[in-house]
Amino acid sequence: MKLHTLRSKLTLSYALIIAIPVAIIMVCMPAYYQYLLERETEALTRNTLTSMTEHIVTYLEQLEQITYLPYFSPELMQALITKNTSDYSSNTDFVKYPVELTLNTFLPAFLLTYGNNLSAALLLTQNGDVYSQTNGLSDVVEDYPFFEQPWYLQTVQADGKATFISTHHQDYFTAPLTKRVFSVARVIKDPESLRPLAVIMADAQTSLLDEIVIKDFGVRSISAILNEKGEVFYSTAPLSEHIIKEISSAGVSQVKDSGESYVVISKPIRQANWKMVALLSKSELREKVEWMYIVGLLFAFIGLLLTLLLLRYVSRWIVGPFLQMKQAMKQVERGNFQVRLEPVGKDEIASLGYSFNHMIDTINELIQKEYVAVLNEKEMRFRALQAQIEPHFLFNTLNGFFALNRIGEKKKLEEAILSLSSLLRYTLVQENWTTIGETFTFLRKYCGLQQLRFDDRLEFSLQFDPRISEFKIPKLLLQPLVENAIIHGIEPSALPCRLVVDAGLEQKGEDCLYIKIEDSGVGFLEPAAELEDSIGLRNVQERLKFAYPSAVFDIHSSPGMGTTVTIRIPLKDVEK
Repeated sequence: MKLHTLRSKLTLSYALIIAIPVAIIMVCMPAYYQYLLERETEALTRNTLTSMTEHIVTYLEQLEQITYLPYFSPELMQALITKNTSDYSSNTDFVKYPVELTLNTFLPAFLLTYGNNLSAALLLTQNGDVYSQTNGLSDVVEDYPFFEQPWYLQTVQADGKATFISTHHQDYFTAPLTKRVFSVARVIKDPESLRPLAVIMADAQTSLLDEIVIKDFGVRSISAILNEKGEVFYSTAPLSEHIIKEISSAGVSQVKDSGESYVVISKPIRQANWKMVALLSKSELREKVEWMYIVGLLFAFIGLLLTLLLLRYVSRWIVGPFLQMKQAMKQVERGNFQVRLEPVGKDEIASLGYSFNHMIDTINELIQKEYVAVLNEKEMRFRALQAQIEPHFLFNTLNGFFALNRIGEKKKLEEAILSLSSLLRYTLVQENWTTIGETFTFLRKYCGLQQLRFDDRLEFSLQFDPRISEFKIPKLLLQPLVENAIIHGIEPSALPCRLVVDAGLEQKGEDCLYIKIEDSGVGFLEPAAELEDSIGLRNVQERLKFAYPSAVFDIHSSPGMGTTVTIRIPLKDVEK
């Protein structure tokens, strides 16, 4: 559909005024509602995360305080000091018994007090002894390398501060009590000498975090706790490596994995240098506003359909008469001045139709008075120019006969007279136009007639594109050009010459029909003077101008190099 048509302008106006605004509202309203829903959910989640992190911090502080308990037991501290003396192993059983009794009874009492929060406890003395207590029947794995474990080295490096250990398996027990636990550990020092005496570690059940961490934030979500290394310490659902890598980075607000997008909200847990993260499903947030999209699409579709039908009716009511008028104008362009419109109603469009009919009537009158007279005058001038060519052609041909008679070529003269009779029949037919095919047949006979006169001094080649065989041109348009080439170009030459006539199609800016007459004769220096002296050339040029106002007539010549005449006629002006 072209943009300059009235229907296209009406459609564009409809799109700008109705369709596009409706589409924008249909998309923007649900999107804005979804934006508000996301902001509210994020705000609620942040508040909830703040509350959860406070509870976790409180819980971690309680676990941290548990590791201080050895300092509140003078018997245990004295037992640890004695245990770490250099001569302890050589003491008597009387000395060792109370020490071992104190060390073996401390952890059971420890777990008895805090058993609801802990699943196991370990006490590792500096001389390599291990004391343990669990809430179940389980023993420490024999020869377990406690002192080589990363968590032990981390605790020693903390130098008396509490160390929180990420979730891990209790592989140091023969029968782990839970699948995974997290721990808090601390180095116990001699209060006077600050010499390390032992390391105490308490294992807490991760199930306790299930009671603290909220799993539902109003949409499908995942809660996770990351340790200081960015590793997942606790998660309410499995997380892919990609998501873990993304949420461990600072400043990440959204993550995407396996086609699912999440809004990321995080809060630091300052007590243990951990981070609490909540992942809110964006797809579920979108699902909550899908009904708005569906209702909006439904109303928009119905509304646009009704308005489109109305536009179609209005456009046909407005554009229809103009299309009829356009078709009528095309008929007038083709010369049909009998066409008339049938206006309906009394509006402005109907008034325009009545005016159109009146205009055609007026044009008809003017044609009868002016145009027909001009055409008659042009036809008479065209016939007069053609009439000039025929005697001129006959005169030059008879001169050729005299020359044949003078040199005694009677046989050739007889053949020439027979050829002339055939040519005269063609020229005497009362037609102003002929086809390319008929023209080249005539030229072939004419050149054969001339070849009788010049013998081997004249060689000619005539060819044309078969596609243009039925194209019409004025009668005897090319004969004067061929005759001029023979008489003024080839005849004065003492050498054999060649005459070529070629016609076909070419494209120079626009598609056109070209006709080229080329000879290898003597040529001339001033084409303007040659055209002024040649009746045939002037006649051809004027007839060409009458028949095709846009046609191009070119002559190129140089002494000793021959002459080329080229005619180019726009293809749109050529009749078939």
